[in-house]
Amino acid sequence: NGGHASLCYPSALLGLQYVHDAMEHPVIGPFLDKLERTEIIPTVPPVPDTNLEEYWDIIAERFSNPTIMDTIERNCYDGSSRQPKFITPVIADALKKGGADACDGLALVSAMWCRYCQGTTEAGEKIMPNAPNWDFLQETAMKAKDDPCVWLDANADVYDAAGVGQNPVFREAFKKALTAVETKGVEKAMKDYIEA
Repeated sequence: NGGHASLCYPSALLGLQYVHDAMEHPVIGPFLDKLERTEIIPTVPPVPDTNLEEYWDIIAERFSNPTIMDTIERNCYDGSSRQPKFITPVIADALKKGGADACDGLALVSAMWCRYCQGTTEAGEKIMPNAPNWDFLQETAMKAKDDPCVWLDANADVYDAAGVGQNPVFREAFKKALTAVETKGVEKAMKDYIEA
């Protein structure tokens, strides 16, 4: 589910309809692969008789299967309940492992959720309300254009439960990520992360 939560927002912002389309995208697929291998898998405790990198390969193959027809819109629904289940706990674990860039990709995932909640794709098409608290999210996302940390503070129920909302490393990574998304666009922000 963390994989779906990581690829859905850039996919929606770039106008993709299905998860398999995202996996075939020349930037989203590699973005998710790097995120899984460098930030998510290292936080997972060892699983007996399981190579987690090989397990990710199996999951990636499933995500790439066009017969499943899993929609991006479904995966984007209600980020306020999905992020604290699938993303912010991983951010907390990544921060515990340390390093200045321990959560750069995960911060980018959060920044792309914020950008999605502004309500338009990068092509300027309207994103239909897709959360029970859509009006609040959209208003907050618009304010975050000028001050990214407004998003973190207003969504304390999402970020603070995992203890990341006030973490200075995460706050700085989020500010950097949202600024990159706003100024360079989603695709370039992901490319920069892949190449870092």
